[in-house]
Amino acid sequence: MNGDQELQVIVQQGKEPNPTVQEERNQTGVTHSKTYKRWLRVAVYTFFVISGQSVATILGRIYYDNGGNSKWLATVVQLVGFPVLLPYYLLSIKTHTTATHRDDGKAASLRNRVMVYVVLGVLVGADCYLYSIGLLYLPVSTYSLICASQLAFNAFFSYFLNSQKLTPIILNSLLLLTISSTLLAFNNEDSNSQKVTKAQYVTSFLCTIGASAGFGLVLSLQQLAFRKVLKRQTFTEVMDMIIYMSLVASCVSLVGIFASSEWKTLTSEMDNYKLGKVSYVMNLVWTAITWQVFNIGGTGLIFELSSLFSNAISVLGLPVVPIMAVIIFHDKMNGLKVISMVLAIWGFMSYVYQHYLDDKNLKRSVGIQRVESSDTTEGEVPNGQKIETSAS
Repeated sequence: MNGDQELQVIVQQGKEPNPTVQEERNQTGVTHSKTYKRWLRVAVYTFFVISGQSVATILGRIYYDNGGNSKWLATVVQLVGFPVLLPYYLLSIKTHTTATHRDDGKAASLRNRVMVYVVLGVLVGADCYLYSIGLLYLPVSTYSLICASQLAFNAFFSYFLNSQKLTPIILNSLLLLTISSTLLAFNNEDSNSQKVTKAQYVTSFLCTIGASAGFGLVLSLQQLAFRKVLKRQTFTEVMDMIIYMSLVASCVSLVGIFASSEWKTLTSEMDNYKLGKVSYVMNLVWTAITWQVFNIGGTGLIFELSSLFSNAISVLGLPVVPIMAVIIFHDKMNGLKVISMVLAIWGFMSYVYQHYLDDKNLKRSVGIQRVESSDTTEGEVPNGQKIETSAS
């Protein structure tokens, strides 16, 4: 009789609605909604990165082609527009206050913060100057193809600084991107609007390679700083890093423009600009704005995914600039450039595929952990009562 009573109690308990099931369903719906919104943000940030980088590069080429010759001014406009990030910072900070990015609780000291911002800011300033020299003498299509090597440099430095695994797919990506850039060293094409000597071409080529290496190093050092020095990667920390780093880099570029005496020639440069004074000013203003659009997209991708993925997306815009250069500047797309582009795209796709595999493995491991945790609670009923299958 006691056994029948126990069985009746168990059946009644089974008929009662289980609140955890409804909660799980609600949580699933919320999760899907958050995932959709997250990937919508990723799509918007990706558009900002590709469009900002492409337009800014084209405007930089237009500046040089129409009488601009100040390398330091071309560097300044890449950096000085960082106050545009402040409205984005203020508007987005509430959205990301509940973010679950890594936060170890203990904030870094002011001295360590200043050291990180100054070192990275100086590197960024020097890196942008090298990019300016590279764009001065190289056709914009060649320049953009060489810039694809920054992904390989990023993976290379991340291997030593951040213990990133170099899988066969990543090694394949590095090899393809390296060959893609090396092929362009044998390209004898001159810039369309000016006669470029072999020495100038080599100088610009080496500076662009150096700038790509520097960009990859900066991204790896940022990741290292978040992990070892700042000890957190919240939205506020990422934005502080971008803004203060840009402030230091802008100061470096302004010091460069005055130390090199290039500021003395800016008035005559504007007067002699082929498209007029208004076009000269508008070119500089919109170059600064579009670079900050690129920075907003890059910053968003760093926070939503990772710095490596942000760099990969910037390389995704690789085919855009050469195609625009052919249309606007009538650059020649010879066989060497086509092969270089195909190899670079292949290398990029290999890199993205490895990122996809890593993400898939991570989700699988999380799923296994959830199944194991649910197994530990199996057989339990509300109020801590256990089901008894035997009757006495």
